[in-house]
Amino acid sequence: MGIPPAVMGFLFVIFMVIYFLSSAIKILREYERGVVFRLGRIIPVKGPGLVIIIPIIDKLVRVSLRTVTMDVPPQDIITRDNITVKVNAVIYFRPIDPIKAITEVEDFYYATSQIAQTSLRSILGQSQLDDLLAKRDELNASLQKVIDFQTEPWGIKVSTVEVKNVDIPVEMQRAIARQAEAERERRAKVIHAEGEFQASQKLADAAKIIATESGALQLRFLQTLTEIATEKNSTIIFPVPIDLIKPFLDKTGKTG
Repeated sequence: MGIPPAVMGFLFVIFMVIYFLSSAIKILREYERGVVFRLGRIIPVKGPGLVIIIPIIDKLVRVSLRTVTMDVPPQDIITRDNITVKVNAVIYFRPIDPIKAITEVEDFYYATSQIAQTSLRSILGQSQLDDLLAKRDELNASLQKVIDFQTEPWGIKVSTVEVKNVDIPVEMQRAIARQAEAERERRAKVIHAEGEFQASQKLADAAKIIATESGALQLRFLQTLTEIATEKNSTIIFPVPIDLIKPFLDKTGKTG
């Protein structure tokens, strides 16, 4: 016994209603926006929340407004001082204009990645190796400015670009290590020379003070004896008072 035509018609209507509702009702999250093409033409952006479209006539494309973290693959770069290095980076960006992100570029994820790779080679290739290692913040700011300028027509905002790793050849690492060692030796010699100069100044000042005070030299002599006579020293030293030999020194000076 077959199904009556009335029942078949009722089931068909139920199926079409369910299909229509599932195709017409869309729910967009808080961070999503819907770009709707109605017969190929864009209508105002929909969302977030409940969105109702016309099946077959309308086509909805979801666009996430969250910040995207993208790794830039390692790039071989020749610096301005002709040193080959391999550099990778990370870029943070997000769509701020959903319509431009869909209509102005075919795939804004892929396009932003390619722009980031090209800019990384271009900007870092104009820098010297010392700047690449020491002035990382300035290079990051330059990269962010250049990439953001190129992605702005697509409705993409690049907030941050960070250079992650700089791989230097082994031969260059050895040369940098030798340069750093030579720099440390230079600083050590300069510090030693400055110490000798300061010590000589202090000794000259001390000699002037001792020359003006008759008892200062004898006190310094006694202090030296206490430094020599350590705990485990078996040598016995008897100091000779300077007053005993002073007449002989005065007589010798007069005779001469």
